Amino acid sequence: MADLEKEESHNLHVEFQWVLHHEVHNILQQLLSILEECHRRFPLINSETTQPLKQEKFLMSPSHLTTQDQVKCVATLTGDSICHAEIQLKSRRQQNVVHRTSVTSDCPWKLQQVQDAANHLQQAIRMIENVHDDYKFKSSEEVLHLLGAILSCVQRSRTILLVPRKRSMDDLINSKNMKSLLPPLPNEIAVSFYIQSHKLIFAVYQVSMVHGALKFDTSQAECSIPWLNEVLVLLTVGLQTCQQLKDKICVFAQYRDFYATSRAGSVAT
Repeated sequence: MADLEKEESHNLHVEFQWVLHHEVHNILQQLLSILEECHRRFPLINSETTQPLKQEKFLMSPSHLTTQDQVKCVATLTGDSICHAEIQLKSRRQQNVVHRTSVTSDCPWKLQQVQDAANHLQQAIRMIENVHDDYKFKSSEEVLHLLGAILSCVQRSRTILLVPRKRSMDDLINSKNMKSLLPPLPNEIAVSFYIQSHKLIFAVYQVSMVHGALKFDTSQAECSIPWLNEVLVLLTVGLQTCQQLKDKICVFAQYRDFYATSRAGSVAT
């Protein structure tokens, strides 16, 4: 039995060394290809960009809780910014009043989520690029530390696109983007463009006084952005690839600890 355990421990050690020195590198290269392909989907200016960023025009549709006449918006995207938008919205305080305003190319509306998500993705790419092909990992802990850092960056990139940051009414009204609208909207109305999953959302927030109490109304229009869907799919594949390697390393580490404990118990008896 002792000889069998010794042989199993030796075989496990040999296989684990192969995983550390070969398979980890192979999967990191696969992961790098996935993340680089994902990064290329972002319409941002970088060292690889050879063509000017194209403009994409979208007619935004009211969401299921918003009627057609409440809000209308046609937005033109260039990179991570809305370079032009024609906006029409109905006042909740004065039913027959329609407000019209626009985003102009002189003051584009920046979608910070896009740049932030791309930045976190780029961090993950750099981590993998910093691992040289001939580098030999020394332990499972070293690999797990690297994979944990990569997972964290990729997950943050994905979360930024899926879960937009919540902002107060005051923050929205006083934002740089709101102040760039021409003509400006009344003080009781705030609007916001943001990314949620594969969609661009245009939200309108209105404050009104009803029977002495403040009432907040929200209406939305949205449109699907094709490249966002591709980015999210690749981010998900990247997360799965990284997590699978991490799980495999964890299993080897558990077996290693088990055999080490077993040998220690045998020596003690």
